[in-house]
Amino acid sequence: MSKGLVTLVNPNLVHPPITPYALDILATSLEDAEFDVDVLDLTFSRENWTEVVDAYFGRRQPVLVGVTIRNTDTIYPQEQRVFLGSHKAIIDQVRTRTRAPVVAGGVGFSSMPYALVDYFGIDYGVKGPGEFTLVQLAEAIASGAPPETVPGLLINKGSAGVHRVSHADPVVAAGHVSLVQRATPYRRHSGRPDRVDNQMYFHRGGLGNILTKNGCTFACTHCVEPDAKGNRFARRAETAVVDEIESLLLQGVLDLHTTDSEFNLNITHSKAVLREIVRRKSRDASSPLHRLRLWIYVQPAPFDAEYAALLAEAGCAGINVAPDHSRPELLDGWKVSAGGTRFYDFDDVRKVCRWASEHGMATMVEALLGMPGETPETMRACVDDFQSLDATVVGYTLGIRVFPYSPLGRRLAAASAGELAVPGLQSNDAEEPIVLAPLERCPNRVSYERQFMFDRAGRFRPVYYFSPALVGDDEAGPGRRYDHALQLLWDCVPPHDRLRVMLPTRPGLSPEDNNYADNPFLLRLTELGYTGAYWSHWPKRYEIMHEVPARTGTR
Repeated sequence: MSKGLVTLVNPNLVHPPITPYALDILATSLEDAEFDVDVLDLTFSRENWTEVVDAYFGRRQPVLVGVTIRNTDTIYPQEQRVFLGSHKAIIDQVRTRTRAPVVAGGVGFSSMPYALVDYFGIDYGVKGPGEFTLVQLAEAIASGAPPETVPGLLINKGSAGVHRVSHADPVVAAGHVSLVQRATPYRRHSGRPDRVDNQMYFHRGGLGNILTKNGCTFACTHCVEPDAKGNRFARRAETAVVDEIESLLLQGVLDLHTTDSEFNLNITHSKAVLREIVRRKSRDASSPLHRLRLWIYVQPAPFDAEYAALLAEAGCAGINVAPDHSRPELLDGWKVSAGGTRFYDFDDVRKVCRWASEHGMATMVEALLGMPGETPETMRACVDDFQSLDATVVGYTLGIRVFPYSPLGRRLAAASAGELAVPGLQSNDAEEPIVLAPLERCPNRVSYERQFMFDRAGRFRPVYYFSPALVGDDEAGPGRRYDHALQLLWDCVPPHDRLRVMLPTRPGLSPEDNNYADNPFLLRLTELGYTGAYWSHWPKRYEIMHEVPARTGTR
């Protein structure tokens, strides 16, 4: 007998569409706990989502509504597009059609959960993995138990603020390992109207996704993931991971991207997953794993020749490497382990590219420019180093999104101290100097988190950072765009080498756009049926944009 209906909503209206994997994960746990589950996916209804919401709640009334917030904004420094307004409009519409309480979660939500519970005006929030917490909340509601019995749950108490129920174990609170289902596969579906349609996402977005572990033990200055996902690795059983991969392949989802923070961190576990894929391929010539095209995110280390060979044998098609910079004076104290030690140098990046090339795997190497200490000289040196790599594609980002609980965000708030406009803080939407206060000087966590997304008048004003050494003489104010640094970056890349290079853009500088959200090139790729990581097609972008869509199938 069912304990009740839980409706899971995907409010993401951005295209190309990204599979809302979290809803498959949550649906699996809720079903196992004997709840009925509906997925209300609005991604493919972005022109008429209001009618879809009204029609659904006109015929179905759940005991609980869950909303996944994957991204708060693009985090693209030159665009700075915020998604929260459309998310709130959808949540508001849902709340007019049902009396069921609403809970939100997701990695974007988890980057500022107190502020978003308050902004959305919802009942509850979940920071970090939600598969066990959501079940506990649903069971509490179904049985009439108070929500205060659910460890880790954020509760909106109205005028009394947003409060979080404590975990009995602080290791669980920070690490989240026991909050992840690690032993069994998540159930993935296609063609069901009440579930995520993985095959539809593949055909419309070009990629499926797979999680092998959750969380991250490292402490990179700009990163939110150890705080948002957990600061320990929750390693899923390799058999469960590969069972899930086989399920997706049988549904026709052939290109899979890992959703781990980085696939190679905890390389022993990563190798175990790859060996399980290879083992099954070798024992069964008809295995669907022979059709797998795997795309991964990695750090430059740990990575060795054996790992490269395993990746190739398992079916890896491409490797996205994130060294972020080449200069040791910038990487020291920035790309570090939990103990504060840098864990690679640029020679490691060269090795990854060489091994990948030897095995026929494509590579994209990404630089993150503009962090503290960046100068025109270090930028030029970094570009020279990256352009010397034997990489399929080289990508550059200029500027960094600042989040409340990243080490950089905490550091900048401490330096600002609620009084000073720290040089380098920037937002395209800033109408006054950006002043941040550290958590201990804020009245509550809602106030602390809000200042990284909203100005004092409540307008969207996402905070970014650009090294002040990059500002031009005629650029002033918190809304300055660092156009001189952007032009310098373009000038550093030789024109003859730009086909393989992804550069940040602003209006008038270039017809190219390497931001993901509603990107014309990406939309064209999916229209034409190309699959796989979009960067792998970037060097042929001019040919592809003029290609006639006169075929079926995938590439």
